[in-house]
Amino acid sequence: MDLEKLKYPIGKTKLPSSITNKDIEEWISVLERFPHELEFLTKELSENQLDTPYRKNGWTVRQVVHHCYDSHHNSYIRFKWALTEENPEIKAYFEERWAELHDTKFAPISLSLDALKALHAKWVYLLKGLSKEELLSNFTHPATKDVITLQENIGIYAWHCLHHFAHIEQLILREGWR
Repeated sequence: MDLEKLKYPIGKTKLPSSITNKDIEEWISVLERFPHELEFLTKELSENQLDTPYRKNGWTVRQVVHHCYDSHHNSYIRFKWALTEENPEIKAYFEERWAELHDTKFAPISLSLDALKALHAKWVYLLKGLSKEELLSNFTHPATKDVITLQENIGIYAWHCLHHFAHIEQLILREGWR
């Protein structure tokens, strides 16, 4: 398999030029299901399997699961900033450095799976209550200077869920673990 397909098993993020209510509903549904589907996907993996990288020089399954929590927690905070401040410049973080921290490399994945369930339940509750105007609230990313609306960020994080789920799922299939 080529490196690009291993890095982006579902392709890179592509948002529609005009986001519809149906898009938002589908993306929120992905966010709602993700923690449970990720738990089901990983529940029977051994410690050795959890410590297997999904690609050469890539993160282990354990690091991917913990990364999902770290990333989604940061995103949730970005939503809150955008809803309470005028186009805030968000705080970026070095995800590759976070992936090397002790908790990400060694902690049981149940910690992040449980946290993802709670976080996503609260996040989805927030998202379902947003008005059309609130969905157009935005923030600026400091590295790229991109201005991102909350409706776009819902799509980005639905993609993020599917992207990392596919990393783990394809590893499981390649290795014949199921």
